[in-house]
Amino acid sequence: MLFIGLISGTSIDAVDAALVDFEEENIHLVSTSSTAIPDRLRQELHLLAQNPDLPAHRFWKADVQLGELFAAAVHALIDGAGVKARAISAIGSHGQTVWHAPSDPHPFTVQIGDANIIAERTGITTIGDFRRRDIAAGGEGAPLAPAFHRAAFFDASVERGILNIGGIANLSVVGAKSLPLGFDTGPGNTLLDAFARERFDRAMDRDAELARSGDIIVPLLEALLNDAYFERRPPKSSGREYFNSAWLLHRIGDQEALRGQDILCTLCELTVQSAAQAIERFAPQIEELYLCGGGAQNPLILERLAKRLPRLRIETTEGLGIHPEWVEAVAFAWLAMRTLTGKSGNAPEMTGAKGERILGGIYRA
Repeated sequence: MLFIGLISGTSIDAVDAALVDFEEENIHLVSTSSTAIPDRLRQELHLLAQNPDLPAHRFWKADVQLGELFAAAVHALIDGAGVKARAISAIGSHGQTVWHAPSDPHPFTVQIGDANIIAERTGITTIGDFRRRDIAAGGEGAPLAPAFHRAAFFDASVERGILNIGGIANLSVVGAKSLPLGFDTGPGNTLLDAFARERFDRAMDRDAELARSGDIIVPLLEALLNDAYFERRPPKSSGREYFNSAWLLHRIGDQEALRGQDILCTLCELTVQSAAQAIERFAPQIEELYLCGGGAQNPLILERLAKRLPRLRIETTEGLGIHPEWVEAVAFAWLAMRTLTGKSGNAPEMTGAKGERILGGIYRA
């Protein structure tokens, strides 16, 4: 069965689309495409994610615009693959997270990118709104990727960790001897991207070009790692509404007194140290670590992780058959498949939900 997974990450630079063939337990990535998010929409999405008190109509307007863009991403994918819409069983669309607050007195999470529009424009059944059912069942609504990681990357002969370094980094432990475990370790790329944008007017620090020319600011790193989130036991999740520019600037103080390259180098080390500490505290049994997400292509993060965790074999998920750039999109194709076939998509041991739940709403073509 053919499914499509759609996701736009916290960097908000593009919509990633993956065409995936599921045959029994086998997962085959057929084709991929990436559709750039226009500058004006990208700027609006950044504002919405940082300012929840903006007028509601701006959220709903962006919801429609993003739905249209996601639909265009589907057309680009299937046209490039030479596949007809009628051959696709369903689309799994994560949408764009604009707020995630599972610890609020009234827990909620918001992802925009109208699935009605995606279904209407593509003629393909679309499944969206994956996180809120888990929250309704008492969970964090995140991370959802670990359930897929277990399905795709489990090996009974080894205790394996999957570290997804997206905007927020999350760790999954998939091993025969381990209880299911998955949680957000802390910032991945979100602070790096935000600072590169604000200080250097760059969408990201590609290949850690700027960070490599800097030095770690040890007092700043210690202040960042002193945050209570890193001490919390799983299940736990976070997002850009917590780890954001305001969080960083509060701890930096007078940022103009510090070299931007040094701050970027320190933020790379924050991603490394928070992930490494999480492994040591909560998953010391793992023997090998596979990386995915945008941060898996940051050479400085890879080098520092290898130095910080020398006992582990560390490489990317390409060694397991899925390029690290596409793991998240494949995960939402998998979640769509689970929902359409009436199977649960969450892992309650990882999210804290009361039990397994079928996730998302189905918008028929």
